[in-house]
Formats: sequence, C-alpha cells, structure tokens
Amino acid sequence: MGRADAARGKSATGQTPAGRRVLAAASRLFYERGVNAVGVETIAAEADVTKKTLYDRFGSKDELITAYLRERDERWRADVRALLDSRTGDPKAQMEAVFEVLDAWQRAGDRYGCAFARACLDLPPAHPAHAVARGQKSWLLARLREAADAADATDPGGLAEMLLVLHEGACAASVSGALPDALDSAREAARLLIDGRCAR
Repeated sequence: MGRADAARGKSATGQTPAGRRVLAAASRLFYERGVNAVGVETIAAEADVTKKTLYDRFGSKDELITAYLRERDERWRADVRALLDSRTGDPKAQMEAVFEVLDAWQRAGDRYGCAFARACLDLPPAHPAHAVARGQKSWLLARLREAADAADATDPGGLAEMLLVLHEGACAASVSGALPDALDSAREAARLLIDGRCAR
C-alpha cells in the first residue's frame, strides 16, 4: 500500500498530531485562498512541519485537498444531522434547518462561499475532490427529499431539488456582497415553497 493509498479515506481524528496540524493549516488556507493558490511549502510552514512530513501523512497535494474536503463534509453532515434530529416529527422545520446550518457556518466565518464548489472550479474533472463534492450535495439532497416525503409534499423530489438550488444560490450570492441578505431571501422563498407544496 502506497502513501497515498494509506492516507485515502483517513479522517482527521485518525491522523497524528502533525497530520492534524497539516490538515488544519491546509483547510484554512485552501478555503481562504483557493486550492490552486496555496503550495505545499506554505502549508508545511504554517503547520510547522517539513514537506516530507506532509507527504508522509497525505501522499500528495491532491490527496490533501481531498482530505480537506472530506473533513469539511464530515463536520457539515454532523451539524445538519444534529439539527434534523432536534426536529424529529416536524419535517417542514427539518427542511428549513439546512438554511439554519448555513447561517451558523457563515456567522462562524465562512465568508467565501461553498468550499466544494470553489474547489471543483479550480480542479480538473477527474480530480477525486469532485466525487467528494458530488457526495456532499447528493447527501443533502437526499435529506431534503426524506423530509419532503415525510411532509407529504406533492412532488418530494422536485421540492428537494428546488430547496437545494436555493441553498446553493444563497451560498454563492452572499460572497459578492451584492446581496447581503441573500440567505434571508432564500429562507423566505424556501418557506413559501414548503408551505405551498406540503400537506402537513
């Protein structure tokens, strides 16, 4: 098994302290500056490790990018699950919950839009990061579809897709500053859609 194979699929908690520092530094730098704008030298220096340590832990920059997105996806899913679980029995509130998680992330410092979309724009289609991004969006779509089904929506799949588009649009529109209240507008549009298409 090669270094990249060993690193593939490993979560942040499965890393050594040096590996966790590398991933933390890479996550901040990749999100703030973009995956193509940050080199491994900068990441190693920020994490206070050698380039050899970085490569030993992650195999390559491509694997580090993928690990960054996987770790972010794990945190996002955990936050969404927690809020969905707190609203068990209220599927309409569950559908609205995804916008609340986005709001919480933006308030915590996510000011540069969707990390997955930004990475995909910077990387060739064959890069493994695209699969992580597709998985993240597909997972969220499935959660919305489940809630729409539970709410007796007239078209659960269609409603879930529209809510995902509103969610992604709010994330993108917030970045430019042209629509500072984009998330509020998206949440209001989501409420109107949910109320108009769900029987309960």
